[in-house]
Amino acid sequence: MAFVKPIAILFVEITIYSLVSLVLIYIVAFLFFDFQIRGNFLKFFLSFILVMLSIFSIGMMLGGIAPNMKITSTVASILYFPMLIFSGASLPYESMPNALQNFANLLHLTQGIKLLKATGLGFPIDNIFFPIVLMVSIIMICTTISLKFFKC
Repeated sequence: MAFVKPIAILFVEITIYSLVSLVLIYIVAFLFFDFQIRGNFLKFFLSFILVMLSIFSIGMMLGGIAPNMKITSTVASILYFPMLIFSGASLPYESMPNALQNFANLLHLTQGIKLLKATGLGFPIDNIFFPIVLMVSIIMICTTISLKFFKC
């Protein structure tokens, strides 16, 4: 019986979901919102992959440490929806009050959205060090935990 390592399963899942979501998001944005990447496509692509890996790593960690699917879904929702609402992905970050912007700046998804906006629209990227370090740290920590506790 062949044994597949957990890292191989997680890598394939994340790669497929990331690429499929990138293609679908771009098609919808192009067809319905007349979106065109005005910045550097490679930088946008790498930013997208970084954001997706950071989000998926949190999900994989939760799936690895939670005792069952019900708890995993509950905790994922508690983490995901505030990140989505306050990141600038649903409500415009620029229209938030300063106090809320300060809170949102601590979320890795906020940093990811800022990075995606800058690379996709060709804006200058302010302080690129913090978003990248934050997302890479989350990826490393969460992936390590998920691999340690992964169950087949």
